[in-house]
Amino acid sequence: MLESTATDWSRVLDLYAGTGALGIEALSRGAGWTDFVEKDPRLCALIKENLGHTGFTGQAAVYCVTAQKALSILKEKYGILLLDPPYADPSITTATEKLSSSSLVGEDSTIVIEHSRRMPMKERYGDFQQIKNLRHGDSCVSVYQYAGGEP
Repeated sequence: MLESTATDWSRVLDLYAGTGALGIEALSRGAGWTDFVEKDPRLCALIKENLGHTGFTGQAAVYCVTAQKALSILKEKYGILLLDPPYADPSITTATEKLSSSSLVGEDSTIVIEHSRRMPMKERYGDFQQIKNLRHGDSCVSVYQYAGGEP
């Protein structure tokens, strides 16, 4: 889905990374670098193991911190930002609002959020407008791109 949407694959952020599957998939599709953020130390170790198995260790960094902490310490601009928080996590709206107005995004950024149908996302966060919303059962994927100050 992102191959026809996202334009900047140079740097990817996999926030709420879990096992790292989304970020590793981005690397396998040509992303230059992926930063993985996961707060669970066991999952951080698993991400590192998975990077080793796939040969992408040299194209990634793993941050074993909360998403909120990562948003305050990361400094790079990302072309693709993947957010797959736990479905019951109500902080996803706050994290998305903070992210959309941060220095981590720019005009070429694409934000992708996997979420529950019961936790709908807004049409717009800051300068980012929802361009796709795909549903499959309880799972939804909302895709946002830069729209600037347009209403």
